[in-house]
Amino acid sequence: MPRRTQIVCLHEGKKDSIDAIFINRLIRALDPSWLRPFKNGNLHLKPCGNRSGVLARLPTEICVAARVGGSTTVMVWADCDDDCHDGEALKNKAWEIAQREGIARADFDNVVFVFAKDRIENWVQFLNTGATDETQEGPRVSDSAAAQAAKKLADVCVSGQSQSTPNIPSSLAWSCKNWKALVNRMKCE
Repeated sequence: MPRRTQIVCLHEGKKDSIDAIFINRLIRALDPSWLRPFKNGNLHLKPCGNRSGVLARLPTEICVAARVGGSTTVMVWADCDDDCHDGEALKNKAWEIAQREGIARADFDNVVFVFAKDRIENWVQFLNTGATDETQEGPRVSDSAAAQAAKKLADVCVSGQSQSTPNIPSSLAWSCKNWKALVNRMKCE
């Protein structure tokens, strides 16, 4: 069984934004064994406003995580907008910023990246309707629709069906792969 860890989620939006609601509900529904069961125990959501704010704060959070050792996992939740081809391109941009701030590659490689294309609302639309067009900005959604979609995504992830789900948005499949890498890493610790 893995040791308990803090999960620090840097995300776009504000404290009570759709992003925060989706992230909180998803991670709690996934219920990883290293997450403490009580409210806000070791899951820390840190709103950063926009993608630039997320990327600017990342080096500081990586340094904090490295300082406390393996007990902190940093997750980056950001939108891969039309100025960014895919998750790997945005991850490379994050690496450039981290490198300039003196972050070691090994520390950077411990970060879990979750990038929605064009917005997290596209994922909500897909999870609640079965379809979305990631070339278009997803429609605004209610808090309850975001929470419902996060629960559906957790069910898909837990069942292991994320790669075989028909029409799954490529950014969602890419992000699920990154979450699975974290789960596998935690099994080894």
